[in-house]
Amino acid sequence: MLEMYLSDESGKLQEVTEISRGCWINMINPAVEEINYVANHLNLPIDFIKDALDDEERSRIEKEDNDILIIVDYPYITHDEAGFPIYETIPIGMIIANNCFITVSLKETPILADFKHKKMKGFYTFKRTRFALQILYAIATYYLRYLKQINKKTDEIEKELHQSMKNKGIYALLALEKSLVYFSTSLKSNKAVLEKILRLNYLKMYEEDRDLLEDVIIENTQAIEMADTYSTILNGMMDVFASVISNNLNIVMKFLASITVILAFPTMVASFYGMNVDLPFQDSPHAFFLILLLAFILSSITAIVFWRKKFF
Repeated sequence: MLEMYLSDESGKLQEVTEISRGCWINMINPAVEEINYVANHLNLPIDFIKDALDDEERSRIEKEDNDILIIVDYPYITHDEAGFPIYETIPIGMIIANNCFITVSLKETPILADFKHKKMKGFYTFKRTRFALQILYAIATYYLRYLKQINKKTDEIEKELHQSMKNKGIYALLALEKSLVYFSTSLKSNKAVLEKILRLNYLKMYEEDRDLLEDVIIENTQAIEMADTYSTILNGMMDVFASVISNNLNIVMKFLASITVILAFPTMVASFYGMNVDLPFQDSPHAFFLILLLAFILSSITAIVFWRKKFF
């Protein structure tokens, strides 16, 4: 899919049908014809576009002639086979060309949707460096937002920890742990790109642009620290969760074993008095009630002993 937008001096954004000076070209899983059209029209290296469509592409910044390619990973939500949410990352490419700004990604992202729906202040398509930095800031913000969601889901699972005897909680924690691994790896790669942008002179930046880049680095660093912290907590919770499930199962098995022993005495007494031999009290008119009383006494004594030993 190929979308093109252009903002005027007042910041009003409108969609256009042709490539024009200062426009923003948004490419979402583009077809070969769309890739060739943009590359030929703007005289771009075609690899700049194709590299961003590789879901295993590493984060980096590259310059060829006057064209600059920035590839970073952004977060998105998906679900595994069991329906648990997994937060993964995927590359997004930003190309700063002579006349245009291009974004390339495999999936549509709410990060760019915020720009399309005019939710970003001070956004102009023709301010290409500022636009790239604003996207990087938005990506760092979304990392922080999803990390808070992961922490919230962890707290919800923790509330069920004490009574859980199923594997559902472990699968949910495993999905979140995988998400944190993806986030930590991508954030550290993005950090290297951000530091390279700050160190090199690939982008022409004004003072306010440099301040924005420093804010992006701070947000990204905070996200890295949060991901590492949550990952450490989750690793410990996984071990505790497995131990709690095993302990809860042992408690249930001990309770069932105790009940089985208690109920075994009435069965034994009834079995003895069911034999076709001479038995005590067999000629008594109150034999039935005496047998019930004997079974009740034996079961009660056993129950009291188990209760004192905290078997249940």
